[in-house]
Amino acid sequence: MDVDERAAYLRAEGSKMGDLLQPTHLIILAVVAFLLFGARRLPELGKGLGEGLRGFREGIKGVTDPPPTTTQQNTQAPPPPPPANTPEPPRQA
Repeated sequence: MDVDERAAYLRAEGSKMGDLLQPTHLIILAVVAFLLFGARRLPELGKGLGEGLRGFREGIKGVTDPPPTTTQQNTQAPPPPPPANTPEPPRQA
């Protein structure tokens, strides 16, 4: 297979996949998902998918961005712990 034949083959394959997101296909997929999961589970699945995507985006953002620098430093030291109330041992005479 030479380069021109391969390019023609790849163009033909790409046009097959380009028709996948037609409105009728999306409606059919929605009906199948509704039948498989039911009305109760679909909001839960959508919420889980949204949270997962949000976490993924935040993770990617955290990898590419440097950590933010803090301008305020904690200048006050925490207070010392209160003294322990331990009884003194009896004295021997």
